[in-house]
Amino acid sequence: MTNEKKVRATVGAVIDKDGKILLVKRGHEPFKDYWCFPGGHIDFGETAEQAIVREVKEETGLTFTPEFLGYTDEIYPDINWHGEVLIFHGEAQGKEAIDGKEIIDIKWVNIDEASNMKLAFEHEKTLQIYKTKR
Repeated sequence: MTNEKKVRATVGAVIDKDGKILLVKRGHEPFKDYWCFPGGHIDFGETAEQAIVREVKEETGLTFTPEFLGYTDEIYPDINWHGEVLIFHGEAQGKEAIDGKEIIDIKWVNIDEASNMKLAFEHEKTLQIYKTKR
């Protein structure tokens, strides 16, 4: 038998500015109405760095300068999801803008505030990696 389930290569960005980090609110499932770090799928032929720069631009309107931070495993059999997330951190320039569909809100928060928010996927782990390595 062939395993029809796929592991998805994804990226996430911890964007920091003035002691705060950027979170976006998801407008679609899975984890609709949860907060998360900007990010998404790596497209075929795209490097992880190219993917995170593109995803940050699409989701926030910002130009992101990434540095590799680490990775997390996101495995949710109940929703048929297995993602390997390459996490980047850094600063971004420009003015925030959201599309109102994929992302319905954007917020700069301090790290303690982020820990108390309803975070999507394994973004609490991402936050811990960031806290440890910054």
